[in-house]
Amino acid sequence: MPSPPANSLPPPLDKLRHFSTLLPMNRRSFLTRTSTAALAASLTPALSKLSAATATTPAAAGATYPFAVSPLAYDFAALEPHLDAATMKLHHGKHHAAYVTNLNAALKDHPKLHGQTVEQLLRQRETLPAALQPVVRNHGGGHLNHEFFWQIMRPVGTAGAGGQPGEKLAAAITAEFGSFEKFREAFNAASLRVFGSGWSFVIVDHATKKLKITTAPNQDGELYQTDRTCLLACDVWEHAYYLNYQNRRADYLKAWWNVVAWDIVTRRFAA
Repeated sequence: MPSPPANSLPPPLDKLRHFSTLLPMNRRSFLTRTSTAALAASLTPALSKLSAATATTPAAAGATYPFAVSPLAYDFAALEPHLDAATMKLHHGKHHAAYVTNLNAALKDHPKLHGQTVEQLLRQRETLPAALQPVVRNHGGGHLNHEFFWQIMRPVGTAGAGGQPGEKLAAAITAEFGSFEKFREAFNAASLRVFGSGWSFVIVDHATKKLKITTAPNQDGELYQTDRTCLLACDVWEHAYYLNYQNRRADYLKAWWNVVAWDIVTRRFAA
């Protein structure tokens, strides 16, 4: 399924050219004149606040119509060399924004639904008007998945990026998969089996209390389900990696592990 067209961006994203434009002038000047290491260090406090705020909320908490793309908590280039700036800018500012634009357009004439979160809309999508059902599934799902995806990544060199999960999550991973390395191998293998476009997830099943690796096509997912908690999600649509990795999804996955924010993932496991 091709990514939806993005004819325009909702304000203020139509004026967003770089995350630094959202910062005060003196801060922007500082960031543009410092090294990558200094940038990462300067972002650590903000990212720590982000991890605490988003540990249990896959999208902006309680957000309802009109939906909006949350600004990134890091610069477009901050995940390099693993995820390149051009891809991040296109992915966040065009692809994700298009899902939100199309979702809002479809909901505009349905005021009774304006008080619903995207999770609520997805849970009840089969009861919605027929014309809305595929829009909520694809564009609502795309918005929810991407909001979470941005939150569980952070720049290399900042606290929580790459490395290992917390002690209790690490123990659960070892119990279920044998080791952290075997877990990563299983996740990568599942991600590579996704045919075409889709996502791969790590969830905690509430009934069994066990970790599971799951996949979903297109913009389906796990984040709105009430019988599980989603810990981790990886976008395996080609638009997430093609500019840098072309058709080498395996290389993209190998690189992606370096920017996983394990502190956020661990907090979600503990919640």
